[in-house]
Amino acid sequence: MTEASCSEIKPHEEIQLIYRCKKCRQIVASQQNIVPHDQGKGEASFGCRKRTVESDSLPKCTAIFVEPLKWMQTVQEGYVFEKLYCMGCKYRLGSFNWAGMQCSCGAWINPAFQILKSRIDECQI
Repeated sequence: MTEASCSEIKPHEEIQLIYRCKKCRQIVASQQNIVPHDQGKGEASFGCRKRTVESDSLPKCTAIFVEPLKWMQTVQEGYVFEKLYCMGCKYRLGSFNWAGMQCSCGAWINPAFQILKSRIDECQI
């Protein structure tokens, strides 16, 4: 190999994730749209008396939180909280609330645009 051809070789590109509607396969979000959050305390974070849970395992999030996206029609219409539907097939994907929402792991996210993992497929590109 010559020096010119070595400089043309691109380093291994990072794997990107996209999220698709399970029903119609429409792309609803990408890895860049994810809003990260710190892991909550799990079941101890829920309820009015904050139950004591004796478990060392960290709770798993059952949803992803994203930034507001163009396809979210109810957000564009000015609603404060509502359900989120796929723009292609009108399948319910999750919900949003500008005041915030609690994740299944117990963490609070403000504002919250929640897409349930059970309603989407995670794909690598």
